[in-house]
Amino acid sequence: FRKSFSRCRRINRMISNESTPSPAFSRSNSQASMDSTSMEDFWCEVESIKESSEGGSEEATLLEFKPADEGELEAEWLQDVGLSTLISGAEEEDGQALLSTLTRTQAAAVQKRYNTYTQTLRKKNKHTVRDVRDIFGTSDSSVRSPEMRFRRPLKRHNSCLQEGEKEERFVLVYFLLPPRNMLWFTLKFLFEALPLLLSQDSLNLVQFFNVSVNSCVDCRLDKGSPSVTEELSYEVSFSESIMVLPKPQEWPKNQRFKKEDSALPKFIIRKSRFGLTEVGDLSPEDMKKIRYLSLIELTAFYDALGVELKRNRAERVRGRENGLFGAPLTILLENDQKKVPGIKVPLIFQKLLLKLEETGLETEGILRVPGSASRVKNLHQELEAKFYEDTFDWDQVRNNDAAGLLKMFIRELPSPLFTVEYLPAFITLVEKISKIKLQLQALHLLIMLLPEANRDTAKAFLQFLKKVVANEGKNKMNLWNVSMIVAPNLFIYKGKRANQQEMQTAATTAHIVRLLIRYQDILWTVPSFLISQVRKMNEAAMNNSKRQMMFDKGVRKLLRRKTMERERPERPEGAVTFPSYLQSDIPEGVIRVYAPLHSKISMAIQLNSQTKAKDILARFHCENSCGSSQNMRGQIQSLHEIGGNIGQHCLDPDAYMLDVYRANPHAEWVIKP
Repeated sequence: FRKSFSRCRRINRMISNESTPSPAFSRSNSQASMDSTSMEDFWCEVESIKESSEGGSEEATLLEFKPADEGELEAEWLQDVGLSTLISGAEEEDGQALLSTLTRTQAAAVQKRYNTYTQTLRKKNKHTVRDVRDIFGTSDSSVRSPEMRFRRPLKRHNSCLQEGEKEERFVLVYFLLPPRNMLWFTLKFLFEALPLLLSQDSLNLVQFFNVSVNSCVDCRLDKGSPSVTEELSYEVSFSESIMVLPKPQEWPKNQRFKKEDSALPKFIIRKSRFGLTEVGDLSPEDMKKIRYLSLIELTAFYDALGVELKRNRAERVRGRENGLFGAPLTILLENDQKKVPGIKVPLIFQKLLLKLEETGLETEGILRVPGSASRVKNLHQELEAKFYEDTFDWDQVRNNDAAGLLKMFIRELPSPLFTVEYLPAFITLVEKISKIKLQLQALHLLIMLLPEANRDTAKAFLQFLKKVVANEGKNKMNLWNVSMIVAPNLFIYKGKRANQQEMQTAATTAHIVRLLIRYQDILWTVPSFLISQVRKMNEAAMNNSKRQMMFDKGVRKLLRRKTMERERPERPEGAVTFPSYLQSDIPEGVIRVYAPLHSKISMAIQLNSQTKAKDILARFHCENSCGSSQNMRGQIQSLHEIGGNIGQHCLDPDAYMLDVYRANPHAEWVIKP
């Protein structure tokens, strides 16, 4: 250990001298000492990871990164956002519904990627591919076509331009011939609407294109008082809320981060009348659509900031199909759900967290002080053999050894916890975007992109780290210390060795971990503008389905008109069915709530502008307090919105029910755990 410690101190001094600029302000000796100690924590952890991987099993599987051919990333991006129909040319209702909900900036992001994809495809292939003008407009004035063109400059405030700089942006939209299918019609409508919108001198457009210099994005780190709390609004998309494009080259390349926990600003989410929605409150089907929209919005957000959204293209790694360490999260959960149905975090990971929470939160230097390498190796082997047999003795595990096993579990995952594809985006987040609020917005969308297993496991891990920081008085681990230790385990992963450039981003990765820990409650809240888009997607899909059913019904009538009198009309297959009470004449503003676990299983409730979800829950609890089933007692009950334009939505107790009802009048309302 002493040898490793002295080595990491030498590395720390070398990197500090090379990559850290001289501060422009005077600093106390105590502050300088804290910076040095924090960096030593990082490099000692890197050395510990290197030594454990040299003699352990962490080299069993490596991630291999392959350079993407030109145009392939765009094709993969279109598939990742649910728009593979643009590549195949087939008609898909989901793709049509998605395109119909996009904002102006989101549509521009899709247009840009599709444009690049088609141009690349023409260069590679001799056969004709679908012209980009069949889908989107183009700003290439050299292209001659018989279509009508519309061009209008988008104004930008002169004070935001450099001296002598002239800038004029144009939107060029082609009016196409009648569409050959529904998908083309949706795209045509979407992009023909742009010039019509731009021609309107509305307040929103004036605010967007003609803004004062004071609204320019600050190119420096936030200097406001951290004691001031800022409200975050999720009703407007992040990319639409960016007024003026900052210049990326103006951002400092080697910015220093304040290590004090109080240096981070305080944010709270402004609740709309729909309340707040956490990730677990939506159905898997709706979360899949949230993921599509989040990637489009993230891309549009980076485009608006003038920053490249970097994406890794890695070979798929096949992890172990059994065992604990080195197995994919999905395999672990599949095996664990046979023992504990519905589990969302692997049992071994939960047990390690529980062990540390019960006995290790007050241990001085927990996570920082490494356990014995030989003991950790033996415990690793013993866990693999005895864990599922429930014969492993957890009392023998020391706290520092348990912390070592926890970090080993994260490092040995076949793919990183925060996924390979968009891991560079986490780094670019801080290197290019220096305003904390913008970092948080981008990080928020990246969290929405995570697969369900990764997101749930990461949430459990961050909740534990928050508890470690809360016990700083006893364990001597503040937010920055914890971030420095955790960062190498999350961002230096299998198949990727720390080179000089990556070592210089040590503070950057630690800062990202700090944001994850500090703002985890915000990051795991689904932005309301994404939920609104999901509702519109579902409504568009239902409307398309109804039109198809009407067409099928007409065909059936035509084919069976001779025998129509003798046959009872059949309901079209796949028709949306609603409960009988929804089809009956229910007065406006009245809902019927079902509570299967209560003695009184249903109740009609008149809504008013002040009725909240918690009021309905309280009413059921009051009338059923004596007759509820024994199984229900002790369980937390919530009001769920089911069907209509949403799959399933667990409502915030503070949600105003009349607003939710008006947004989804055909939903069912059910009280359940």
